[in-house]
Amino acid sequence: EAGITDPFPFNAYYGGPRAPEVAEQGYALQVGGLIDKKESWTLERLRALPQVSQVTRHICVEGWSAIGKWGGVRFSDFLARIGADTTAKYVGFKCGDDYYTSIDMATALHPQTQLTLRFADQILPAKYGFPMKLRMPTKLGYKNTKHIMAITAANANPGGYWEDQGYNWFGGS
Repeated sequence: EAGITDPFPFNAYYGGPRAPEVAEQGYALQVGGLIDKKESWTLERLRALPQVSQVTRHICVEGWSAIGKWGGVRFSDFLARIGADTTAKYVGFKCGDDYYTSIDMATALHPQTQLTLRFADQILPAKYGFPMKLRMPTKLGYKNTKHIMAITAANANPGGYWEDQGYNWFGGS
């Protein structure tokens, strides 16, 4: 924790003042595709799941990095809870800022991949992705999607905002 970057930088495909304000009241994460339990998840329900914390480095494709403390639900545990087909090739994400991306299932199941609900032991602020972001220390920043509204397991690659513009789809750090 001594290496945490303070302040942690803001970065997105839009300027900071344009970070979406997703309302906690009425928020419901949608899950679909190759998933058995296709039911929505409120933040209250997500926060009631077992939580983990990690201090990890965020590496940006632009060449900078920063260390932060993130807390949330281990993504592999969430995928098991919703009955995701872990033989599916991809997991796709749609976000409240019109961003979208996808990852391979092996990354989704990695023990450090996290549905992040907290930053620095506080509710995740909008600039870092409220109501939740996907935090993956094994991927470059553009794969760590923010403001997640929907998650889908699929065998067809759902693509991604930057990936569809020529960035590397795997995006490993």
